[in-house]
Parts: sequence; structure tokens; C-alpha cells
Amino acid sequence: MCPSEPLYQTGYTRRWETVLRLKSVTCVLSVFGLLFLSWQVSTHCLLIPSRTGLFLSMVETLLLVGVVASVFVGFNIGGSSTGITWGPSVGAGIVTKTMAASIMTVFVFLGGITVGQNVMQTLSADIVTVELTLEAGVAILFFIGMGILVANVFGVPVPTSMTTVGAIAGLGLATGTLNYETIAWIISWWIVTPIIGFWIGGVIGRYIYPAVNRRVTIEKSPGPLLTVDRVTAVPRPTLGPNTTRSELVTTVVVLVIGCYMAFSAGASNVPNAAAPLVGEAGLEVTNAVILATLAIGLGGFTIARRTMESVGGELSDIPLLAALFVMVTASTITTALSYIGIPISLVMATVMTIVGIGWGRATRPITIREAVTGEPAQNQIDLGVIVAEENDDERAPAIGEREREAVLDAATLFNPRAVIKYVSMWIIGPAMSTLLAYGFFSVLPGVA
Repeated sequence: MCPSEPLYQTGYTRRWETVLRLKSVTCVLSVFGLLFLSWQVSTHCLLIPSRTGLFLSMVETLLLVGVVASVFVGFNIGGSSTGITWGPSVGAGIVTKTMAASIMTVFVFLGGITVGQNVMQTLSADIVTVELTLEAGVAILFFIGMGILVANVFGVPVPTSMTTVGAIAGLGLATGTLNYETIAWIISWWIVTPIIGFWIGGVIGRYIYPAVNRRVTIEKSPGPLLTVDRVTAVPRPTLGPNTTRSELVTTVVVLVIGCYMAFSAGASNVPNAAAPLVGEAGLEVTNAVILATLAIGLGGFTIARRTMESVGGELSDIPLLAALFVMVTASTITTALSYIGIPISLVMATVMTIVGIGWGRATRPITIREAVTGEPAQNQIDLGVIVAEENDDERAPAIGEREREAVLDAATLFNPRAVIKYVSMWIIGPAMSTLLAYGFFSVLPGVA
């Protein structure tokens, strides 16, 4: 996911320009590499020794192309999802970039090898009534890669999971093997998920977040969080010189939530890079998960380092506490849907939860009675409230009370056009991948 406009604007768009240049070059080089390998396949001239002789067999060569395509997809997923997952924590100084990428890789693997296998089953066997061939899997990965290329070059937020489903559905339409019951079930959850995320976020923003925000402070004190006490016979960890118990607890909570979101990202994203290679003459499930995990981890250690601190996805310009609420809600929705085998974008739940929390917090000046009866409200809805700074001695106004001036001044930070762009791409992304795949497999039915 590569947004060109923030949900909450500060210097976000400007910071993305440098990142997009780097990722665009990476994408272009990778796609040219894939095209070169595909050309080698078509001419049967890939001179790499194999166990059967000088030339790789056609199946081996095609599998190599698929592996390169899978790594390309996973690499870019890692670059974006690591920033979304750990950007707020890195920006707050709670974890380092290297630590974030390391933890991300571990929990992405755990999510992919457990819950992610349910999504992998849906992608590789349930959307179409026949098993994906290796040739079809490679073609599908190519369409996913092209979607990521468009996203990185033009800054358009294309949801990878939905693009994957669209490409496989296009294959099914072209070959008459589409399982309409399964695809209808998936699309129904795509419609319901943003609504669930929005309303859960709305309840949190209106009733829960303001109260928690008054009582909880997340901060990083100078110096190490923990030190080793070597005075006793057995060394034991102790609090750092400036560390309070409250800081230790909040740091642990932030780390646990980050691990949870990384697990959720693995459950939803590993299948996108791995599933097309699982099937006839392809890779075993475990090997495909390991391959996708390594690619995602590589993206986390490389291109994500530029985005974690300065960008951090949609969560960068809202307070860390609000970001944690978003992460827990979005991860829970995504993990639950992945458990029942629904390919879902973590970004979908994340974006709508952000909008819901912001909207819920902004509507506190309006009572439910005024909203239901349509009575004229005495106070206005303040869209900037979620990003406004609050002092320790201040409290959020009660339901029906007017917000303070600092909140009103912050309202310019909210950008509804970015929300519209996200939602529109949830429709355009899978629709385009479906049409392109349908055209491709209709013209070349032998590939499927």
C-alpha cells in the first residue's frame, strides 16, 4: 500500500516523495528482471546447471520465474506493511528500526504458517474449481507485481489481497472455473469490513479514547529501558536509571500490540506472495510460506527503514495511543477474517478504524438525541480533534460540550479526499486485476 495523500496531513506528502523515488526504481528494475526471465523461458535458453543436465527443464525455469515474482511481491509488501505496523513505535523511540524488522519477520512467519494457511487454501483452491497450475500462478503473481508497480510509481493505494483475488477470479471467468459462491462470500466481507471497522472505531473515539487518553501517557525516557544488576551472585534485569514502572508497562504493551499486528499482517499478506505458487508442480505450503516470509523480511530490513520513522503508514500523524487502538482493532478484524479464510487487506480495516476513531472523537459535541431527532446542534463537529495535542491537566469535553479552540484549529489536518481515494481503490484495484487477468487468460487459455 502506497498512499499519495494522508488521512491527516502535516509534512506527510512531502516525505513520501523521496520514498516513492526509491521504491519506483526498485519496482522498475524488478519488473524488467521478471520480463527478462520470462523471455529466457520462451526461448529455452537459460544456461544454468541443474541436476538433470546443462539446461534447466521448462518446469524448473518457470518455477524460478515464479520464485522471483513471489520475492518481488513479498519484498514490496514487507516495505509497506512493516512501516504501517512499527512506524508509530519507531517514531516514538520505543523500538529501533532493526529490532522492528526482526520482530516483524518472526511474527509474519507465525501468522503465515498458522492462520495464513486458511487464506492460502482459499486463494489456491477455493476461488476456482480447479487447482492452479504453475503457469497460471506465475501469471497471477505478475499481475500482482504490476499492481504494486502502479501503486509505487503513481502513489495509488492498491490493496494487494484484493488484487490477488481479482486476478484469480479473472482466470476463473476466462476458463469457466470460477466458484461464484466463494467469490460472493469474499466480496460480502469486503463490503462489511469497512463498516465494522468504522463503527468500532467510532465507539472507541467517542466513548473510550478520551477517557484512556487522560489516564495513560506513553513516553520514552532518556537512557536504557532495562539494565543488568550484577551486584548479586545471579545477574538480574532492573529498571533503567530513568525508567518508571509505568513506562515499562506501556513499552511492553506497545511491543505486544506491534507483534500482534505483525502476526495479522503475516496471516493476510503471506498468502498473497505464496499462494499462487502452491499447487500443481509448484512449491509445498511450508516452503512457499518461508519464501514469502524471507521476502517480506528483506523488505522490512531495507526499504521499510526509510518509511518506519518518517512515515509509518496512515498512523504517523495521529497520537501513539490512538494508533495503538487502531492497530488492535484492525489486527483483530483482519486476523478473524483470515481465520475463516477470507483474503482481506489489513489496510482496509486500518483506514476505516482511523476514520471511525476520528469521527467518533469529533462527534462528541453532538448528543445522540440531537443526532437521532435532527434537532439543531449547539456545537459543531470538529474533524481535527483526533490529531490535536492535549495537555496533562486538560480533559476531553463531555458529550455535548464544545471543543476547545486548539481542536478547531487542528481541523485542517483532516483530508477527506484521501479517504475517498482509498475507498475508490478498493473497487478499482480488484476490478482492474480481474479484467486484465480475464483478457490475458482468454487470449492464452493454454496458460491456465
